[in-house]
Amino acid sequence: MGDMTNSDFYTKNQRNDSNHEGGFGCSLMELRSLMELRGTEAVVKIQEDYGGTEGLCQRLKTSPTEGLAGLATDLDKRKEVFGRNLIPPKKPKTFLQLVWEALQDVTLIILEIAALISLGLSFYQPPGEGNTDACGDAKAGAEDEGESEAGWIEGAAILLSVVCVVLVTAFNDWSKEKQFRGLQSRIEQEQKFQVVRGGQVIQLPVADILVGDIAQIKYGDLLPADGVLIQGNDLKIDESSLTGESDHVRKAADKDPMLLSGTHVMEGSGRMVVTAVGVNSQSGIIFTLLGAGGEEEEKKEKKVKKQDGAAAMEMQPLKSAEGGETEEKEKKKTSVSKKEKSVLQGKLTKLAVQIGKAGLVMSAITVIILVLYFAIDTFVRQKRPWLTECTPIYIQYFVKFFIIGVTVLVVAVPEGLPLAVTISLAYSVKKMMKDNNLVRHLDACETMGNATAICSDKTGTLTTNRMTAVQVYVADVHYKTIPEPTSLPSKTLDILVNAISLNSAYTTKILPADKEGGLPKQVGNKTECGLLGLVLDLKRDYQTIRNQIPEEKLYKVYTFNSVRKSMSTVIKLPDGSFRMYSKGASEIILKKCSRILSEVGEPRVFRPRDRDEMVKKVIEPMACDGLRTICVGYRDFPKDPEPNWEDENNILTDLTAICVVGIEDPVRPEVPDAIQKCQRAGITVRMVTGDNINTARAIAIKCGIIHPGEDFLCIDGKEFNRRIRNEKGEVEQERIDKVWPKLRVLARSSPTDKHTLVKGIIDSTLVDQRQVVAVTGDGTNDGPALKKADVGFAMGIAGTDVAKEASDIILTDDNFSSIVKAVMWGRNVYDSISKFLQFQLTVNVVAVIVAFTGACITQDSPLKAVQMLWVNLIMDTFASLALATEPPTESLLMRKPYGRNKPLISSTMTKNILGHGVYQLVIIFSLLFVGEQIFDIDSGRNAPLHSPPSEHYTIIFNTFVMMQLFNEINARKIHGERNVFDGIFRNPIFCSIVVGTFAIQIVIVQFGGKPFSCSPLDLEKWMWCVFLGMGELVWGQVISTIPNSKLRFLRGAGQLTQKDEMPEEEMNEDQEEIDHAERELRRGQILWFRGLNRIQTQIEVVNTFKSGTAFQGALRRQSSTTSQNQDVTNVSSPSHVSLCNALSSPTSTAAPSGQC
Repeated sequence: MGDMTNSDFYTKNQRNDSNHEGGFGCSLMELRSLMELRGTEAVVKIQEDYGGTEGLCQRLKTSPTEGLAGLATDLDKRKEVFGRNLIPPKKPKTFLQLVWEALQDVTLIILEIAALISLGLSFYQPPGEGNTDACGDAKAGAEDEGESEAGWIEGAAILLSVVCVVLVTAFNDWSKEKQFRGLQSRIEQEQKFQVVRGGQVIQLPVADILVGDIAQIKYGDLLPADGVLIQGNDLKIDESSLTGESDHVRKAADKDPMLLSGTHVMEGSGRMVVTAVGVNSQSGIIFTLLGAGGEEEEKKEKKVKKQDGAAAMEMQPLKSAEGGETEEKEKKKTSVSKKEKSVLQGKLTKLAVQIGKAGLVMSAITVIILVLYFAIDTFVRQKRPWLTECTPIYIQYFVKFFIIGVTVLVVAVPEGLPLAVTISLAYSVKKMMKDNNLVRHLDACETMGNATAICSDKTGTLTTNRMTAVQVYVADVHYKTIPEPTSLPSKTLDILVNAISLNSAYTTKILPADKEGGLPKQVGNKTECGLLGLVLDLKRDYQTIRNQIPEEKLYKVYTFNSVRKSMSTVIKLPDGSFRMYSKGASEIILKKCSRILSEVGEPRVFRPRDRDEMVKKVIEPMACDGLRTICVGYRDFPKDPEPNWEDENNILTDLTAICVVGIEDPVRPEVPDAIQKCQRAGITVRMVTGDNINTARAIAIKCGIIHPGEDFLCIDGKEFNRRIRNEKGEVEQERIDKVWPKLRVLARSSPTDKHTLVKGIIDSTLVDQRQVVAVTGDGTNDGPALKKADVGFAMGIAGTDVAKEASDIILTDDNFSSIVKAVMWGRNVYDSISKFLQFQLTVNVVAVIVAFTGACITQDSPLKAVQMLWVNLIMDTFASLALATEPPTESLLMRKPYGRNKPLISSTMTKNILGHGVYQLVIIFSLLFVGEQIFDIDSGRNAPLHSPPSEHYTIIFNTFVMMQLFNEINARKIHGERNVFDGIFRNPIFCSIVVGTFAIQIVIVQFGGKPFSCSPLDLEKWMWCVFLGMGELVWGQVISTIPNSKLRFLRGAGQLTQKDEMPEEEMNEDQEEIDHAERELRRGQILWFRGLNRIQTQIEVVNTFKSGTAFQGALRRQSSTTSQNQDVTNVSSPSHVSLCNALSSPTSTAAPSGQC
């Protein structure tokens, strides 16, 4: 019969026959369609078509226990037939596309047009040559020099410099994108998965997993491929990323064996055979749809724009008149989520726009003044008629004026600002890799600089996560060191060794050390490793026991989870009865014990008062030594009636205690020092742990989180909840505000406690600055807290995939001191940007004023268009490179964090900008108006069109550049430090840029000639230019002598930018920033949520208006959805108006209270 179905099956699938050439019993398409089934349907299909999972494994030529043999030929064949476990990334933008994007810049386009007009006119020769005198002195000067042919040079030079600017910008973007891709691939390579090959369990990079592999899955994994469950213990999966259902799905080989890639294992463990990888897996199919959709979408986008508005309006029928506005916000949001914008980038973009607007006004005025002056002078004072043959000459004048105006604008627009941020962040991220920080979201790096609180895990972060059993209470004796096996009753010893060996994940092992004389390697759960270490210390071998009862023979496993806080395993004894071994937190297991093994190894009664005595005499002393206490117990069940294993409460009681083990996890040696640095830097470190309160307190004292005699809170989860919840059991912000400022240790905390604490600190309004909270986490259950925090750190070694997915930065060495490095880098980014700003604004102010006044007084800007572009290039691009790559120093940790709304330009910076601006203007105007007398040269003022470059204006240009160069050195310090050369050689990029700029400047002045409007200078004049430039350094010392307190008006100047930068919408955006991670939910999911939540809210609002009683329900939903998904904050339906007083969610953009 079996043969019959098989042959039947083959005839049915004749068309897929080509795929069977690989010699596998099933084709790619069959497996793909198999993975689309769920539940019993899938079980039936596997049973009928393949003869169960065994049959499926045979068809795929793999063994359910040994896995693939791992032969290279076989692996290559599988890759060929079933594909690799890779989802091809979207194509990066080519260099030409980036060039095209850089060309879209408005100011550059204006310049190009002006240059082209100028070029065109220079080639146009007016007819009537003899008549030129009639055009007045417009043509004179140029003719005498025989220079009229050179008119095209300026236009060409402008075009050339535009090309330079574009290439530099495109190159920067390109290298940024390249770094990003490198980062992405690095993150992907980090992810490994446990696979059985040739009977050995190995860690394999996710990309190398193939169809037919046997993968071991456990709590906290993110499944890398689709598969069918062969054997599972208590397995629960969160499939919300694919289905949107938030309930965890129970999986079992006989009920629902289908496991899908991209889903999270929330509980239990098991083994699966991989059936689909890469683009053929369920999440891969979705990705390819998205990827293919991407290109089509771009084409459609233009058409869709109009429909989009209509659709959005349909989506929100219950909206008040503010339809358009929400739409705008919606658009803004999606654009924000596509390109991450950090707080700093937001502030900077706003600042750049304001400066740009001011520049636009200035340039417009410049052009108007020039044109009017020329017109009045030529046609009114000299009373010349407008002659047609003179038109091109006049137009050429107007074009020249227009070009001057545009250059003023070019210099005024600080396009280097966004560039500086990007360079600084990208540079920091690259360097942070070396400091064991793998940054997943760029802006996390900068947010970290403002962190005011860190909520850290204990195990693995503050401690080494190398568990060793050091004390044990067994057979009525408390041993302070591990006892000799001979001193224990043999019965007790046997039960103890079995209980530990069988009742722990079989993936947990202790392997011999890598190096001679090193410590043995602990693999898997570290607490279990500590217990297995105890078995080895008692001269027994856990592996022989596991070999007698392999994993498939375990009758039932209750895996560890944060609710149970214990793990139990049931085995069937030879006589048919059952024995269950349990282990877990000592206070939890002891509560369930009614007997204990006595000194002779026989069970005796264990009463509540015995338990209290044991807690006092054994558990508390162990905990006060900073030990984690684990209790091991067991229980026997008769063979019939067989107990109801699903009824957990009745199974996990009436245990017999075997022993209590004290496990030590020593504090990492570098942690106390790191914590001290944090406290100096104004960052509060709090410890949030699942451990016993006494253990937690002991470790906190060792780390220096608390010091004896100080007034701080150390409480456990129960007490914490009692203090923060009201009678109804709801969390109240006012209550949290009473707890968190003094809280330093939160013990026995559940993941929800951690999330509540983080949310409470972030939402608190107790202090004037909003707290910026960083959180570390490694478990699956830490996901919500990591997402909620401003910066989430996941552990790279001990962290589960779920935690990494929710985090912003991954600590590749799981070490707390790396967090301190992240703080240092974050603050450095902020300072680098400030340095650049100080330099940039000085140049902007000076260049704009010089061009403007020069144009008004002498009808010609002292700094020519091409020169301005060169200055702009060194100011913007090179300076941003030089100043944004300063390495951080320890001194950054000596100050308190800046707040989120501190103005970008501090009063010291304002003082420096104005001070240096004054010096530069005085020098340049002196040179402009009396320079020809000082140097005894021809004046360059009022030169006619196309006249050759004058030495006079060359000196002005050269001095201007020299002053910028030396001011760049001044800009390295922004907190009023005296020594601006401090650590300058630690930054080779800075040095090379300064030297490079100087060299190019020499070339431009000596050989630039007509295109750069420069005439060569002799050595003496060069010395003067450099000397005037060096005056900047001396002047810098003078400025830093002036105390800020004397300059009251500067405070206003510093604040001003804050008001400009943080209007109301920015405040809302701030709130968007907070929930940045929540927006990182996959985009598809966001759309789902949006649609669903809108519909739900609308239905609820309708019901509310019908009944008038369901207010509470609607409210609760509303506030939960608002916090659940940030994108729903704009459900601005009438429910807001009626319910807005009650809406306490911080993110809801409710109607202003006036309307309530």
